[in-house]
Amino acid sequence: MTPPAAPPETTAASRLDNAHILLWLIKDTCWMLEWKILGTVMIAPTLGVAIYLAIRSAAEDLFWINLAICFWISANAYWMVCEFVEREAYKDYAGLPFALGFACVAIFYLKPFTSRRGPDSTAAPSY
Repeated sequence: MTPPAAPPETTAASRLDNAHILLWLIKDTCWMLEWKILGTVMIAPTLGVAIYLAIRSAAEDLFWINLAICFWISANAYWMVCEFVEREAYKDYAGLPFALGFACVAIFYLKPFTSRRGPDSTAAPSY
C-alpha cells in the first residue's frame, strides 16, 4: 500500500528549505576553500532565499527563526568578505547581526510565555 502523498505546498516548501541549505553549504565551502569569487557570488542567492522564506512565514511564529537565519547568513557573509579582502580587523562588526539573530531566537522562544492565554490565565502554555 502506498502512503498518501504530502500536499504540494508542503513539498514545494520543503524543497525550497532544502535548496536554501544547499546554497548555504556551497557558500561556506567556497569560504573554506578560499574561492573568493564564487563564495562572494553565492551570498546573493543564499541570502535571497533566506529573505524569501522569512517573508513567506511572516504570519507564522516560525518567522522569528527565519529572520534569525537571515541575520546569521548576513553576519557570516560579512565575515567571509572581510577575510577575502584581508580586512579581518573589521570582522568583529559581524557581531551585530549575530546578536540580532539571537534576539530573534529569544523572541521565538519567549513569545508563548508573553502572549495572552485567554480567560484562564493560570493554564499552562501548550506546545
